[in-house]
Amino acid sequence: MNLEDLKKEMPFKWRVQSANQYGANCVAYIDARQVQDTLDEVVSPECWQVKYYEHKGNLFCSIGIFMDILNTDEILCKWVWKEDCGTESAVEKQKGEASDAFKRAAVMWGIGRFLYDQKIVKLPTKQKGNKWVAYSETKNKFITNPKDISDWCNQLNK
Repeated sequence: MNLEDLKKEMPFKWRVQSANQYGANCVAYIDARQVQDTLDEVVSPECWQVKYYEHKGNLFCSIGIFMDILNTDEILCKWVWKEDCGTESAVEKQKGEASDAFKRAAVMWGIGRFLYDQKIVKLPTKQKGNKWVAYSETKNKFITNPKDISDWCNQLNK
């Protein structure tokens, strides 16, 4: 097991973090399944686990990895834990909060940390009802589909 492999870059997507009359700010992200797959590949499915708990109204996630630690002349096998808390999402609040906490705890292990080096991509917006939405002048349409947002941000991020 090489824990440095947890820090490797992986394919990522883009999502709109906020939108107003000045544009839509898009940030890079990975999903929870990618984190799970990375943990399975690097440390194996039976050598990692997750625990959730609530503290002062915040949901925390702890990711534990079972590892051998060399201590003088003996090898100690033990669980090492790293954790972080999440925030509710606009859609499916509880599920989003659990997923966010899980991904943020994974960053403590290095998974997805490369995303913080990605610049925020700004898309133009136009008002639709009472909301500001990403709008493509060349296509003359609102862009709301997550795949289309990712594709557009990838083109601008090159």
